Amino acid sequence: MKIALLGAGGKMGVRLANNLVGSDYEVAYVEVSDVGRKRLKDAIGADCVDLDTAIAGAGAVVLAVPDTLIGKVAGPLVPKLDPGTIVIALDAAAPHAGHLPERADITYFVTHPCHPPIFGDEPDLAALQDHFGGIAAKQSIVNALMQGPEEHYALGEGIAKTIWKPILRSHRVTVEQMALLEPGLSETVAATLLLAMRQAMDEVVARGVDKEAARDFLLGHMNVLGAVIFEEVEGVFSDACNKAIENAMPVLMQPDWKRVFEPDEIMESIRRIT
Repeated sequence: MKIALLGAGGKMGVRLANNLVGSDYEVAYVEVSDVGRKRLKDAIGADCVDLDTAIAGAGAVVLAVPDTLIGKVAGPLVPKLDPGTIVIALDAAAPHAGHLPERADITYFVTHPCHPPIFGDEPDLAALQDHFGGIAAKQSIVNALMQGPEEHYALGEGIAKTIWKPILRSHRVTVEQMALLEPGLSETVAATLLLAMRQAMDEVVARGVDKEAARDFLLGHMNVLGAVIFEEVEGVFSDACNKAIENAMPVLMQPDWKRVFEPDEIMESIRRIT
């Protein structure tokens, strides 16, 4: 299959391009900026082509462009595509917000990386230091067939497993579920609470604790507490820890905080980033 990779010279585009090198796919690279074209050339030695050349005969088009540009890129692109073309988006935000043009005879497929897990079994340092994934560390991915024939799911998943490799697990979800995962679970909740933990660390440092000591203490406890909470190991918290959680929860968290997962809240969050 021929793939057209749009935004090939961006940071994400180059990541994907590196993993497409040597794959079973024929790849045509599209990049509008001179800086991006040079970045791609330096990374994999490939030259870019114009859009019409890239999509001619392409079975799939990968949109490696920012969420805010998906609508602007897809608008003039989609009418030019051959029937049956698989358009692959790398995030659920723009598709969920309705920024992909309506066209019944093409497929929309959405895929997103989970990133390498905290609790992994990577054997070497390069993999342990690959926090984003797609280079050396195994990661899981989530995929959604937004529209199109069922047989296109396997084709889209095959491309997804290539651009995000090495793969740990591949999960099938809906676009709506993917939006719950991001921005809902990952950005709205996880990133916010992690930032709060960093601010808490800074607070104890401001109150006199050595920064290195505080960081070691916090990251170590995140490891062991996380292993218990997410059932990586069998274990329970001490009575004192459970009491601290019980007392702190109403102080740190609003009683209705889970409303961030309501459909209107998710859509509003997506609206702000697209």
